[in-house]
Amino acid sequence: MKEIIKFTGPATGLWICGPLMSLIDTAVIGQGSSIELAALGPATVVCDYMSYVFMFLSVATSNMVATALAKQDREEVQHHISVLLFLGLACGFSMLLFTGLFGAATLTAFTGLKNAHVVPAANTYVQIRGLAWPALLVGWVAQSARCVVAAYMMMRSLNMKGYNAFALSIPSGREFLTILGLAAPVFMTMMSKVAFYSLLIYFATSMGTHTMAAHQVMVQTFCMCTVWGEPLSQTAQSFMPELLYGVNRNLSKARMLLRSLALIGATLGLLLGIVGTSVPFLFPYIFTPDQMVIQEMHKVLIPYFIALVVTPPTHSLEGTLMAGRDLRFISLSMTGCLCGGALTRTRVE
Repeated sequence: MKEIIKFTGPATGLWICGPLMSLIDTAVIGQGSSIELAALGPATVVCDYMSYVFMFLSVATSNMVATALAKQDREEVQHHISVLLFLGLACGFSMLLFTGLFGAATLTAFTGLKNAHVVPAANTYVQIRGLAWPALLVGWVAQSARCVVAAYMMMRSLNMKGYNAFALSIPSGREFLTILGLAAPVFMTMMSKVAFYSLLIYFATSMGTHTMAAHQVMVQTFCMCTVWGEPLSQTAQSFMPELLYGVNRNLSKARMLLRSLALIGATLGLLLGIVGTSVPFLFPYIFTPDQMVIQEMHKVLIPYFIALVVTPPTHSLEGTLMAGRDLRFISLSMTGCLCGGALTRTRVE
């Protein structure tokens, strides 16, 4: 138990930075007006989710730079980095131009005509965030290049110690299917989560300004609380494989680790449920002075509390399933949750 806490403690700091900044954004903007607070939802979809389109820059950089490093051709490495940095800069300015010209139209299509009053505020947010597009995409390219170069240096160090770290093998059909079997369910899991949160924002958008504003506060508070359970998943994925498949395989220790993770997750979930629910219930004025928005927030406190309680132990179980490579169940459950949630919301509408 002590070792788990030592491992998860420092990792928690890495997970909470992003949600904490988003929560601060929500609190500051919410003090201005409910419309601006409601506008954060669709604006975040346009700003954040569209960035996934350009993940190919990161993948291409890793692939091309790694290939050139394997040939020990520094000029080719430099050429690839220069070309990809230019592409990142070009794509960034293209997105800056796109958000400048079509940001309002995109937001109107997402929110619908009956919520057109939130578009100006959302568009202002999108335009401000859009200024970061060039730096964001160039940063992705630079980060990928840095990671590949660092990996190359570590591989050289391993090679000097007698390991053949530069050996490359073309995967056989069975190996390729194994890789696909690992990657595809994880991809489906992540895409299901992204799609589900997008649907939540879309449905909240169709229910009026006050509901949109309340949803923004609750979902940002929820994200801030639930990331505290992510290190438990990382702990399971780091230590479980050795106990399940390693040379010193020990299923009894694996069960003990699972029990410890589940216990910590349940305790953390209860704590987060109490604290996370108390903030919007007792201190809603941190986020908004609008009584209508506060009433909408209070309507969902009971399911909100339940969700906070069950999420950390779920992270523990999810990490254990991933460590045990039982990915089919994870992908099917996530896809089922997505479909079930979408159908439920459609019926409610």
